[in-house]
Amino acid sequence: MPDMTEKTVVAPRILAVVNQKGGVGKTTTAVNLATAMAACQKRVLVVDLDPQGNASTGFGVPRAARTADSYAVLIGEATIAEATIETAVPGLQLVPASHDLSGAEIELVGMEHREFRLREALVRHAAVSPYEYILIDCPPSLGLLTLNALVAADGVLVPLQCEFYALEGLSQLVRTVDRVKKSLNPTLEIQGVVLTMFDRRNNLSEQVAADVRHHFGDVVYRTMIPRNVRVSEAPSHGKPVIVYDLACMGSRAYLDLAREVLGRERALAAAA
Repeated sequence: MPDMTEKTVVAPRILAVVNQKGGVGKTTTAVNLATAMAACQKRVLVVDLDPQGNASTGFGVPRAARTADSYAVLIGEATIAEATIETAVPGLQLVPASHDLSGAEIELVGMEHREFRLREALVRHAAVSPYEYILIDCPPSLGLLTLNALVAADGVLVPLQCEFYALEGLSQLVRTVDRVKKSLNPTLEIQGVVLTMFDRRNNLSEQVAADVRHHFGDVVYRTMIPRNVRVSEAPSHGKPVIVYDLACMGSRAYLDLAREVLGRERALAAAA
């Protein structure tokens, strides 16, 4: 008889936080959404796949502490477990990034299964994974690093700044996701679009939000992340905004977003 005391390990849900434009709140969303999910009693891993390493900095991890990182994972020098470090947030761990990732695009070109390197590393780790969710913070480009994230992910979460060119950039990303789905990852879906840097005093923000909801409907989360000074200040202190100032508007928005994301995830699981 099988040992009924053994726990079944459920594969974590993997979400890639992607936008090919910089300055849209992508890393801010990855860091603070992950923290808010951990505050909702979820076990979360953040994989920093951006050579700038801003997500790692946002969790207060000094560069000297990033001895094994996502670069080492991609080129096969370290496992996910070996590269993972603790953060100050209970229930949340991190695979940090270093500047070595800048050369990974070139190194990966000559490697076998170059688009699947991150996916294979995560699959090897899945049997012992303690996580319910893995968030991958991607660089602001659609190169091989982001492609690895899209191939590894179950869903894509798109932070979208409320500014004039938002829809144009989103359309390009949707086409990229469709191509990856057709050729490399048939289960990939856009899990949701989150509007960031929203300013109710600005008519343009209201118009962009209305246009995005008109074009993409329920894919767009109800929760919008406002422009907030405390959100901008938090990374310089090496803290997610929820740790830095729980009472501010930005913290409340990310907690609301986490509840909405988790609610959508429950609905997807129930429909499966």
